[in-house]
Amino acid sequence: MAAIDLTSISAAILDTDGVVTDTARAHAAAWKHVFDRFLHGRSEPFDIRDDYLRHVDGRPRLDGIRTFLASRGLSLPEEAPPGTPSVRSLAAEKDALFTAHLRRHGVAAYPGGVALLRELRRRGARIAAVSASRNCRRILTAAAVGHLFDEVVDGDDAARLGLPGRPDPALLLEAARRLGVPPERTVVLESTLPGLEAARRGGFGLVIDVDRDGGRAAARDVPADRAAWTTPESGPADVVVSALDEVSVTGRVPVTAR
Repeated sequence: MAAIDLTSISAAILDTDGVVTDTARAHAAAWKHVFDRFLHGRSEPFDIRDDYLRHVDGRPRLDGIRTFLASRGLSLPEEAPPGTPSVRSLAAEKDALFTAHLRRHGVAAYPGGVALLRELRRRGARIAAVSASRNCRRILTAAAVGHLFDEVVDGDDAARLGLPGRPDPALLLEAARRLGVPPERTVVLESTLPGLEAARRGGFGLVIDVDRDGGRAAARDVPADRAAWTTPESGPADVVVSALDEVSVTGRVPVTAR
């Protein structure tokens, strides 16, 4: 069990896909479809349990494409004529697939995540959602949880403000700034390796890794920058849980800290 003590923590920042909403698998499946089409005759198929977790998960869409292709010794132009593969054409194809999935199947929020959000709010914590996705606000609305967040910082904000993607902590630090709470009094709940590394680099007071299927166990052993982790042997998180049902909340945020 992980415990969030609101006598020392005043705010929470949560990733959306895989933490609050059950959309991570849809993202991964869309990426696999896109990359397998492109890789045919060029390289081995895209592996969700390895390639997605190491190179794509948690990164802005274009960064994920560039990082994954580089891992295979491949590259593409940023833009190209219609019918010719490019970084932006792969990104557009993936977005179309994911959007079609949302229209067809809708979005579900994890019950444990909803319960945790409500308990944090009841005890006076301020809460932000953070995502590299430009679909973030639409996903939160579709899952009927948008009202549980005080702030949302997403891919549109990153583009507008020129914020680098995770593992840079800029997106998380912007969320903390909007909440009006310093990082050292903020808990980050993340489900991606870049997001976890960003939380550690940003100096956040508590970092919780939500690893629902244990699939990142191997990938966690290969951080992008071990020097940025305070516990390199175990990874950037203070604690790992398989679901938000395993996270308890104690105490209450003092009125002066709100």
